[in-house]
Amino acid sequence: MDFPNVISLHNVIVAAAPTRLDPLELFLDADIVVQLVIIGLVLASVWVWAIIFGFTLRMKRTRTRADAFEEDFWTNEDVDSLLDARRRKDNPSARVAAAGISEFRRSHKAGLKDPVAARGRVAQALEGQVAHEADTLANRLNFLATTGAVAPFVGLFGTVWGIMNSFFQIGMQQNSSLAVVAPGIAEALFATAIGLFAAIPAVIAYNRLSNTVNTFEACLQRFADRVHAQVSREMEAG
Repeated sequence: MDFPNVISLHNVIVAAAPTRLDPLELFLDADIVVQLVIIGLVLASVWVWAIIFGFTLRMKRTRTRADAFEEDFWTNEDVDSLLDARRRKDNPSARVAAAGISEFRRSHKAGLKDPVAARGRVAQALEGQVAHEADTLANRLNFLATTGAVAPFVGLFGTVWGIMNSFFQIGMQQNSSLAVVAPGIAEALFATAIGLFAAIPAVIAYNRLSNTVNTFEACLQRFADRVHAQVSREMEAG
């Protein structure tokens, strides 16, 4: 056995092996398909975080506006001007109150004799607007749910493709040593890691933000119930 040559080959392999994990190097050395998968997952991750921060700030502003409107609604006698001003500021509570009051006024203007039916229509208008506001907010979270469900499988596709490419390289080079196989497998597994990096925050944020939407919907529903009770009293008073 030619020991000097074996030692020389070992030194070359050791010298070529990376001393630390470099994500950029893994990306640049990866197959074009794996690179496209990684780029797509990184973009999805960026958009996920943009949605998280944007939606959190939006919900904070919306809740503040809703609370302020509800307080003013029960103390302000000029309801029409209050509703117009707050609806222009994208206030869900104002739109809920406007839906109920508008239905009440339409029923009153039509001179309907059945107060029970009129109260039922007001209740439907209020509940429909509450559901619409909640759906509008929840629809903004659809991308989080999609990313959380799909990103791991996209990363897995990149991993499978990278491993297939590694085996192809083994066949081409007629060499199954770890030095030949390891880099390709590392690049392939990197795609799965990026997929999980995109999916895990998306799933956590979707669950938490969905709970925030549900809580806000419950607050809107309580406000709608109070509006309905007030409208019912006015109907009974004639």
